[in-house]
Amino acid sequence: MTELYLSFGRAVAIAAPAGIVIWLFANINVFGVSILNHIANFLNPFAVLMGLDGFILTAFILALPANETVLPIILMSYMSGGNLVEVEDIASISNILISNGWTILTALNVMLFSLMHFPCSTTLISIKKETGSLKWAILAFIIPTVCGIITCMITTGIYNLIIN
Repeated sequence: MTELYLSFGRAVAIAAPAGIVIWLFANINVFGVSILNHIANFLNPFAVLMGLDGFILTAFILALPANETVLPIILMSYMSGGNLVEVEDIASISNILISNGWTILTALNVMLFSLMHFPCSTTLISIKKETGSLKWAILAFIIPTVCGIITCMITTGIYNLIIN
């Protein structure tokens, strides 16, 4: 039971500050554009190579503390709301994604990258704690992320060869 409380404490200690950072990025404007938009625009060229867009890649990065926040961050970014959103109707989510350029390729690569990217920060902390080595936590971050990036790029390349 004590381990459960420690895990919960770690999650709160990481998730709460991450939520604040996400909110700040979405609500602080620099030259009339939110920091979140600046980051997404910067990442967009690389994200396109993966069959994604800058907002999707930004959401994956910002969701490091809690991977389940990827989709709410994407929706918040697309809706320019500045707050994490909760949409009850799946048709509404579909409309938002499609109106922001999602295709079959985008959906496929989001699923692939969701399966093959870095674990959440609490898992990385646990790996470091259990192994006693930062090296294993870094490898647990890098290996699946590189595999996910490569897989998405290959999928995008094959898709583009077939469709174009």
